[in-house]
Amino acid sequence: MEKIKMTTPLVEMDGDEMTRILWQWIKDILICPFVDLKSEYYDLGLVERDKTDDKVTMDSALATLKYGVAVKCATITPNNQRVEEYNLKKMYKSPNGTIRAVLDGTVFRAPILVDGISPYIPTWKKPIVIARHAYGDIYKAVDGKAGKGQAKLVYTDKDGNEVSELIHDFNGDGIVCAMHNTDKSIESFARSCFNYALDVKLPLWFSTKDTISKIYDGNFKRIFAKVYEEEYKQKFEQAGIEYMYTLIDDVVARIVRSEGGILWACKNYDGDVMSDMVATAYGSLAMMTSVLVSPQGIYEYEAAHGTVTRHYYKYIKGEQTSTNPVATIFAWSGAMKKRGELDGLSDLTEFGENLEKATIETIESGEMTGDLVGLFKKQGVTPKKLNSKEFLQAIASRLEKIYA
Repeated sequence: MEKIKMTTPLVEMDGDEMTRILWQWIKDILICPFVDLKSEYYDLGLVERDKTDDKVTMDSALATLKYGVAVKCATITPNNQRVEEYNLKKMYKSPNGTIRAVLDGTVFRAPILVDGISPYIPTWKKPIVIARHAYGDIYKAVDGKAGKGQAKLVYTDKDGNEVSELIHDFNGDGIVCAMHNTDKSIESFARSCFNYALDVKLPLWFSTKDTISKIYDGNFKRIFAKVYEEEYKQKFEQAGIEYMYTLIDDVVARIVRSEGGILWACKNYDGDVMSDMVATAYGSLAMMTSVLVSPQGIYEYEAAHGTVTRHYYKYIKGEQTSTNPVATIFAWSGAMKKRGELDGLSDLTEFGENLEKATIETIESGEMTGDLVGLFKKQGVTPKKLNSKEFLQAIASRLEKIYA
């Protein structure tokens, strides 16, 4: 077959450990045999980030602004143990946090539903989509150790006036952390959530803890309410969907009792945690899509899970692994569909749709990775555990029939 053409490159961000291995296999088995792939490649593996003093991460974010669509592999955010393991110059910040700060967008995460895999929460009949604010909070925090003495929060305005507030009077060793956000970013987050809710016709629930964080979380609540009342209330009423604000502990209780079919907007850290909870409850962390959407219409697709360290160390010992690549496949398919949509290449968009269809059909036919075998229950179908490469080849065989 003649390969599907691309006119504008994707920004390709490679990653770490087992997901880096899967990344190359997906390209070799599922992408390059069918698509004349054009990508601007950036190695965001921890070794290269250390080598470039993390400049490569910023370069990849700026390239995403230039080309409009990126696809990203899972990457390591180093802790003390990783600094020693990789002999790093320093403890680098989250590459996702760096990229999200540049794009100033919102991360939307939704479960990949498959016939035969039922959610652990039986009332969930529809997808629960997590909208995660992609700027600030703990991901851009400044933290450090403290000893006996006073820690203060100090703000100096443009005229040099200073306001100081005591954080804590330490009698011994401790730790401190300072976070920030901006009204501009919160407003962008709010509009992205309201627009997405209208696009997919889902009610929007937004949650913080403003009863405790009266100024910080209270500002999120105030801005969302203002943007809704001034710009979206009438549109929501016409669409027949609701906007609701409540405390995050209340939303957690409501979500568990719901049937799904909700867009749940969360602050940065809340969205990070809750998206993993939702994904696992639907079946697997590897069965969730994730896309960062900026207010300017920039898109970055990624897998919502980590680098699968345990499987990687089995792999480098020469052992077979059955690592689930579905979320990474859907990152590639999402980027292909969006690139095709933006460039007017219907065959590229169709390829992304066919790749997703072939992946789901492979699982529904009973061929899957080990994490899904115990979850799969479909009358007349006996699940078969495949290793990672065998699973990709099973998907490829379905694509080959489509493009024969």
